[in-house]
Amino acid sequence: MTSIDDSGAAVLSETEREVLTWDTFGVASRELAQTVVDSGFETDVVVAIARGGLLLAGSIAYALGAKACGALNVEFYTGIGTVLPEPVVLPPMLDEGALRGKNVLLVDDVSDSGRTLAKVLELISEWGANVKTVCLYTKPRTILVPDFEWRRTDKWITFPWSDLPPVTKTEEAK
Repeated sequence: MTSIDDSGAAVLSETEREVLTWDTFGVASRELAQTVVDSGFETDVVVAIARGGLLLAGSIAYALGAKACGALNVEFYTGIGTVLPEPVVLPPMLDEGALRGKNVLLVDDVSDSGRTLAKVLELISEWGANVKTVCLYTKPRTILVPDFEWRRTDKWITFPWSDLPPVTKTEEAK
């Protein structure tokens, strides 16, 4: 059951969440990399959709032995269930010429609405790259099912890298 905390933010119960642990993340990223290899797609460049896709992209790049990596910063979700009207690509931008004619593996943590993934896929494709997409999770309502996915869920996903609040100065450091 969803409740509201003192700040007015939505709080989801454990039954409404898909919880990914660090250990399971390691297994999932290796399984996804193996799926990419088994498909015959030869990755030249791994591109993360930041911030959610950064850790998965790095993990998959290592598993594939891909040294060329990059990221595009995209803002869409501003909280649990709250989004901007459209995904917004933020600076700094990738060097589009470096992707022309390359096999690009585009990585994000989840294809929820699919709008972020679709926007970045369109952008990189327009730059002349051959793009395949990979996500840890896909939601049933997505408009873009990735080429490679690890799991499907309709729950809110708790990722190990975003489960805790940002770090602040300790009392001793103030």
